[in-house]
Amino acid sequence: MFKFFHLESKTIISAAVMVGLFSFVSRLVGFARDRILAGAFGAGDTLDAYYAAFKIPDFMFSLLVVGSLSASFIPLFSKYYHHPFDRKKAWIFSNNFLHLVVVSVGGVSLLLAVFAPFFSSLIAPGFSLAKQELVMVFFRIMLLAQVLLACSMVFGSALQSLKRFALYAIAPIFYNLGIIAGALWFVDWWGDIGLAWGVVFGALLHLGVQVVGVYGSGYRYQWTFHPRDHDTKEVIRLTGPRMLGIAVQQIMFVFFTMIASGLAVGSVSIFQFAYNIEYFPVGIIGISYAIAAFPTFTELLEGKRVEAFVETFVNVVRQLLFLLVPMTILFLVLRAQMVRLVVGAGAFDWEATILTADTLAFFSLTFIPQSLVYVLARAFFGLHDTVTPMMAGIVSVVVGLVSAFWLTSIFGVIGLGIAFSIASIIQLALLWVPLRQRLGTLGESKMISALFKTTVAGLVCALVTQLLKPVAVQLFSLDTFLGVFFQGCFAGGIGLSSYLLVSFLLRSEELQAIIMGMRKKFLRAYKPSESVPLDGGFST
Repeated sequence: MFKFFHLESKTIISAAVMVGLFSFVSRLVGFARDRILAGAFGAGDTLDAYYAAFKIPDFMFSLLVVGSLSASFIPLFSKYYHHPFDRKKAWIFSNNFLHLVVVSVGGVSLLLAVFAPFFSSLIAPGFSLAKQELVMVFFRIMLLAQVLLACSMVFGSALQSLKRFALYAIAPIFYNLGIIAGALWFVDWWGDIGLAWGVVFGALLHLGVQVVGVYGSGYRYQWTFHPRDHDTKEVIRLTGPRMLGIAVQQIMFVFFTMIASGLAVGSVSIFQFAYNIEYFPVGIIGISYAIAAFPTFTELLEGKRVEAFVETFVNVVRQLLFLLVPMTILFLVLRAQMVRLVVGAGAFDWEATILTADTLAFFSLTFIPQSLVYVLARAFFGLHDTVTPMMAGIVSVVVGLVSAFWLTSIFGVIGLGIAFSIASIIQLALLWVPLRQRLGTLGESKMISALFKTTVAGLVCALVTQLLKPVAVQLFSLDTFLGVFFQGCFAGGIGLSSYLLVSFLLRSEELQAIIMGMRKKFLRAYKPSESVPLDGGFST
């Protein structure tokens, strides 16, 4: 088991399977977390304040840490680690970067804590004063969690560079378990504030898992802090556009929260729950493939192997389409069942369930655009271009915010889901077109046959699932959690089986490629390669 957690992934699909598998478990634990929170507090003041308090810390974390690491840390660490004489320098660089992150994130957190009353009123202007006070208290405690998560992400990025994805992917599971502990036990001990301390506990567990991973890979802590050395300057130089691109995306969610706070009570929670549920397939499939493909994209583009990159890109897109089309269909057809399973318990009433389900419907339409945006962005990073993704993000956010103000006046909280969908589609177009212009082609013609087969199989899946829903009602009671669960499994499981059967009959290359990738990872029948096959077959 210890060796399994330290295995190095050799192919895109095997790496995606590894990340996706643990992401799936993490999402299940996340759904349990949301169900516990919804059952205990409902769509009311406490959860509204809890989720609103997350916005600024999440914004800071994504801006200062995720942006820096994705744009600069991983390439520099890899450059040192994979050179036989510089491996020790890779760990020195890691310690220096760790201290840089602690100083920057810690300093910003301290400043935000001082001005917490201002930010609590800024992110939730529609809340009452008492509710804003609760946001402020949650907010200050959660800032401590961000410092711990920032340290954890340094070690997690090192594990990504080493292509040791298991412990990197398992850490979010422990983070969610910490939050669940807060809801189940800390609240009983300390009141509602225990929710925030659960977030801190989860962040500590997240950090501990990553430390175990890098320690087993050769990392040893030592004090070193050189904020003006060449590597630090390179980190800062590469980070700027990426940070701005992330900033505008986070700003959109902050404004969405502000808009939701002025709608009916519970709107902030409803929007957050719908987003959490829709992120399930995007996180498991889209982000997993983007993370797995990034090293290969970088290698091919830096080697000026454009044709090989296009072939790899086509294969990744086709595999994403194959996996996400049935997910889109199942989430659209079974959205009410999914919401009831995740949050439809206790104080979370039927009206809130329907609003969450309808918001989820529009989120579901963006599974493919969102996932492709992650992949396209990493293609631009491989070209050392962080400006184009930044500009695409800015334009899509402006469109999303304008749409949100207009659509919420008509549809309420559902309008936020519609606005998010519009912004995602715009961002996809603004990334796809310039990348195609730069490379000459993205192999769209090679995607047509796969898209046709996927569409046919998807339509069969939709028809079968919809027809089986009333049958499931006759077989299973919908008054209990297990009844709803079995109804969804019955209709959705047979619908998904029909999708796979039709794909098999149509000889889907994507189905064969994914099966082969799983065999490579778990059966280890032969040594795989990241390169694109010369015969034009699927690269995994």
